[in-house]
Amino acid sequence: MAELNQASTASAAVTAGPGADIEASPPPAAPRSRATLLTTSAITAVALMIYTAPMVTLPETAAALKTPLSAQAWLLNGTPLGLAALLLVAGSLADDYGRRRLFVSGTIALGLTTVAGAFVTTTGWFVAARIVQGVASAAILASSLGLIVHAFPESSARRHATGVWGACVSGGIAVGPLIAGVMPSWRVAYGVLGVAALLLAAFGARSLTESRSPHGGRPDVFGAAVFSLALGALVAALTLGRDGWLRTPVVLLLGTAVVLTACFVVIERRGRNPMIELGLLRHPRFLVSLTGGLSTGLAVIGLFSYMPSLLQRSMALSAIGTAWLLMLWSGLSFLTALQVRRLATRITSRHQLALGFLLHAVGALALLGSIAAHSWTRLLPGLIVAGIGSGLLNAALPLISVESVPSSKAAMGSGAQQTLRYIGSCAGVAMTIAIVTSARSAAHGADLAVIVSAVLSVLTALLVSVLKD
Repeated sequence: MAELNQASTASAAVTAGPGADIEASPPPAAPRSRATLLTTSAITAVALMIYTAPMVTLPETAAALKTPLSAQAWLLNGTPLGLAALLLVAGSLADDYGRRRLFVSGTIALGLTTVAGAFVTTTGWFVAARIVQGVASAAILASSLGLIVHAFPESSARRHATGVWGACVSGGIAVGPLIAGVMPSWRVAYGVLGVAALLLAAFGARSLTESRSPHGGRPDVFGAAVFSLALGALVAALTLGRDGWLRTPVVLLLGTAVVLTACFVVIERRGRNPMIELGLLRHPRFLVSLTGGLSTGLAVIGLFSYMPSLLQRSMALSAIGTAWLLMLWSGLSFLTALQVRRLATRITSRHQLALGFLLHAVGALALLGSIAAHSWTRLLPGLIVAGIGSGLLNAALPLISVESVPSSKAAMGSGAQQTLRYIGSCAGVAMTIAIVTSARSAAHGADLAVIVSAVLSVLTALLVSVLKD
């Protein structure tokens, strides 16, 4: 929070808008603005802790729930499924009907479903709890940036605020596995995180002020339902596809997703109050936001979501040992995202995004051979470089997502970017598991997975560089 209290110079303010380069230190934040940033960042961090906690407890959770190997991807993909299906819907509803209302409701739902998840005894109920956690997290992530945009109208202050929020995303990713690793069991970890969410919901209800778009109207209920079903079918197909892409259920789900997406486009073109303005797809900055979100999920989150389980099985590392290794990557991501404000006058957010992908590619390639060598020390250079790259991504994406759309649609812009992020996450997890399990050995599969991740990152960096503001 110290970054938000620095005095600004007389020339600090700049005109906000898509593609604008933002500089200088922010003006002092008002007390209510600071409370908004503190509350939204803390609850976002808890949501990401709940999202990442199963990464290091996957073997233990699968054993407790008697989950077969073929279904273990669902233990990780349940939350991304709920996130991907509801993020854009949640963003639109937050703009039209109240960001505070949706944020607090989502936090309460997250706490209740997380506590409930600690008591389930079957794979089906655990996955169901994770999906509802994803829905609740969608309400939190989409509306939180809308609340921040409303609380920080000055573009320079907004850059710092979104940087802090992005750092808390990295912080949640870092702390979640560590909490899960130090707790007596994954059930206790879930109980603790669920109670923390409920306590923060009570604080948020008192500290946040309501905001909404001045042009709100009736909800696009039909469009929201079609879009959610389309994404649900797509994510289910991506998760099941690891066992064979030409199987009948996978083909039917993919076909359903394509048909429903086409229907959604028709609905949005003809609707009076569309959930997403399709004309934004002609804006390069909005395309950069969507591309960056998709590739972050596919190349970065997909790889590092499965990496802890791979390390435990191949190197016989404990859950807490794996959590500390992952902490190096995600902790550096957190610190980097906090310090990115120093680059404000030197590099645009678009170039920052491209640099983040390039650093992830370098870090991923540095991991080559580590599993085969059974040496955790060989992982360190790659984790360090990839962590710095991830921090750049987590700081740039929130800012680009809200500045690529009109300020009255900030939650929608955030929801659109994060929808693509978690679709990419589901596809990335499924792709990584499929690559590793189909290779002649886990070590060979791990090397193939990091090569694919690096190639995707480099291609995205080139594309982001070409799509000029």
